[in-house]
Amino acid sequence: MGSEYIPPVRLAILEADTPVPGVKAKFGSYGGVFKQLFEQACASLNPPQPLSSLLEISFYDVVNDLDSYPDPNTIDAILISGSKHSAYEDDEWIVRLVEYTQQCLESGRVRVIGICFGHQIVGRAMGAEVGKNVLGWELSVTEHELTNEGKKLFGVEKLAIHQMHRDIVFSLPPGSVQLARTDVCPIQAMYVPKRVITVQGHPEFTGDMVREILEMRRYGGILTEEAFEDGMRRVNNKHDGVAVARTFLRFLREF
Repeated sequence: MGSEYIPPVRLAILEADTPVPGVKAKFGSYGGVFKQLFEQACASLNPPQPLSSLLEISFYDVVNDLDSYPDPNTIDAILISGSKHSAYEDDEWIVRLVEYTQQCLESGRVRVIGICFGHQIVGRAMGAEVGKNVLGWELSVTEHELTNEGKKLFGVEKLAIHQMHRDIVFSLPPGSVQLARTDVCPIQAMYVPKRVITVQGHPEFTGDMVREILEMRRYGGILTEEAFEDGMRRVNNKHDGVAVARTFLRFLREF
């Protein structure tokens, strides 16, 4: 007797920024970047699966169109992308994103994934304090210390993924579980079973993407020369972005 058919999960990617020029030219938007990541994750499964059999992905520009959000009744999950903006600001589009995230959380059905800025938006929506980290930037491939729950979920003993942030979630929201930490940022990943999973890092980033961002932020005066060089030293280190995406797939399809 065959296994029960599970239809593709309807995943809405909420794009909170526009990629740097090189990434935009190749992928169009951050939705395209995440689509590639999930394609790689599906191809790495045993046996490999086509993306279309597991996910039905749609993209939404939530910065420039406040009315672009999908009806929560027509989706199964959202993924909030990273952004150069700060999740604690009260720009109209950021407040709207927090409210929509709260709506999804309160639905009890729509699952929520947060990436970097998205991780912070979820933290804010769940009542945690979000702000600028006095310890400064965390850049490029960074090793994380996993909790026991983190080791179980990610399927590895240690985790290394790209970072590009100076803002953090200061404390775990009520009801959530800590998955990972670093010396610079204690709340690197959060989890609520069958409801929420977030990471402060960028599993979707590659060395080429991060190099371009580092160079733009250096020449724009956002990063010091010291911070730039620190990031460039680790920009091509091995990272576990696909392993994180496989964890997202399991999270989305867990019943």
